[in-house]
Amino acid sequence: MSSTTPDDTTEVGSYFISNYPPFSFWNKDHLPAAMGALQTAPQEMSPIGLYLHIPFCRKRCKFCYFRVYTDKNSKEIERYVSALGREAELYQELPGVRGRPFKFVYFGGGTPSYLSAKQLRGLVDRLRDSIGWDDAEEVTFECEPGTLNRGKLEAIREIGVTRLSLGVENFNDEILEENGRAHRSPECLEAYGWARELAFDQVNIDLISGMVGETEENWKDTVRRALELQPECLTIYQMELPFNTIYTREGVGGTGAVANWETKRRWVDYAFGEFKAAGYSQSSAYTVVRDADTKFVYRDALWEGADMLGTGVASFGHFQGCHMQNVDGIEEYNLLLEEGKLPLGRALPVTPRQLMIREFVLQLKRGKVEVSYFLEKFGLDARNEFRDQLQAHQDSGYLQIENDETIRLTPRGFLVADTLLEPFFEEQHRDARYT
Repeated sequence: MSSTTPDDTTEVGSYFISNYPPFSFWNKDHLPAAMGALQTAPQEMSPIGLYLHIPFCRKRCKFCYFRVYTDKNSKEIERYVSALGREAELYQELPGVRGRPFKFVYFGGGTPSYLSAKQLRGLVDRLRDSIGWDDAEEVTFECEPGTLNRGKLEAIREIGVTRLSLGVENFNDEILEENGRAHRSPECLEAYGWARELAFDQVNIDLISGMVGETEENWKDTVRRALELQPECLTIYQMELPFNTIYTREGVGGTGAVANWETKRRWVDYAFGEFKAAGYSQSSAYTVVRDADTKFVYRDALWEGADMLGTGVASFGHFQGCHMQNVDGIEEYNLLLEEGKLPLGRALPVTPRQLMIREFVLQLKRGKVEVSYFLEKFGLDARNEFRDQLQAHQDSGYLQIENDETIRLTPRGFLVADTLLEPFFEEQHRDARYT
């Protein structure tokens, strides 16, 4: 599962851990368990969120492994948007979902901002007939800067979006072009200016360290330009080469075209150091925030076991102890919903211990885990459950245990957080393909 090799070259494979157990263990044989969970009324009103996958893009980034489409016309997009609305309606009819208020909503992709303002308003009007989010604590919307204009951003603000995430990635146009990004740096600055004028509650900027063509000088310039904008939040990912990307097919993995892991981590460390010197604080292995009290409702609710309905082609969610994912082809997705059927493709019921492991490893990515949380929720002492793993990471300088109560990553541990997680997995899930 790890992407690192003895010489630290970026090879093909998954690095970023977003769930547990790994997706490769999910399958269609478990779909009855998923339907059973959806048909069961919750014993208590636990938090629930909604993820909406908008799979359309102007171009496919060469490092992208998500289910996206770059060849769909307006009629095909309208058909998909209609199916997405129908999926939400079907969910709202189920006993496990009916009447539960949504704590968060997340528009992801693909490129949600690829939709026109008219398409976006139409989708949201239909969704609100079945699923409302007026009381949601956070509504996040991912944007590709080149798809935005002021009018579209006004529509995005109008539908209740509180957190706008701009996929900038880099401010060097040659690097953006080489890596297959559709936008250019002037569009980033223009979109950011409009977002500020429209007073979104929180604007996030995404960057990626170690893209093909990246240099030390360019990275420092990108960090400087991002800092000048003073976003509420900055998210930095380390470039990886998952299976099923353009770069993977071109054989880029292992060639050195992507910076090695040591370099990428050094660049992330530099970026976070610059932002911290400017008054920001670290919120996770990937994020710094201008206000230490900034909340990440979507992230924190998921990492603390909230239910989430994953809607849209190939989208995944978690519901009452069962992971589930939709079919991964847009035609099959559309047809199933036009027949009035939920488009589920695979699932995995999760044991109580696996739920505990899932929350432990995900919360560790925030930088700290409270022993009392796991004692209260699962009746387990993480210090005893993971004694050997914690000791090994402590001996390596990646974490420390404060006052015998808080398991906290060190600055060094933050930089390699995802590589620290697999030892906590159950044995059958270690050294397995993640996706």
